[in-house]
Amino acid sequence: MSTKPSKKLETFDNPKQDRDFTIRIDIPEFTCLCPMTGQPDFATLKLEYIADKKCVELKALKMYIWSYREEGAFHEAVTNQILDDLVAATQPRFMRLTSKFNVRGGIYTDVVAEHRAEGWQPPVPVVLP
Repeated sequence: MSTKPSKKLETFDNPKQDRDFTIRIDIPEFTCLCPMTGQPDFATLKLEYIADKKCVELKALKMYIWSYREEGAFHEAVTNQILDDLVAATQPRFMRLTSKFNVRGGIYTDVVAEHRAEGWQPPVPVVLP
């Protein structure tokens, strides 16, 4: 079992490729360093995606997220980098990453980044009475 952070994102085959279904993952212990002060920044990451052929493997995701602990990054940059890496690994139909950073200096920061595969259209929501 790995006990070290890693930038390698592993995947597995989507078990139901013919259906759009939403995968939601909450990551409440994300940390990176402020590139200006070197102090830790803490965030909850909320990942939502509709897989195409591949899903992200959770242990690998955990090790990947851990790899940012000692890296300096602005909130906007790290959110978009994580999304880009996840998209490159899984090639989803749709993916949204929301980073909800804890308060610093009286300011909360939320960053939302999205990816849509070319030609993908979201399903029409069903509204029941």
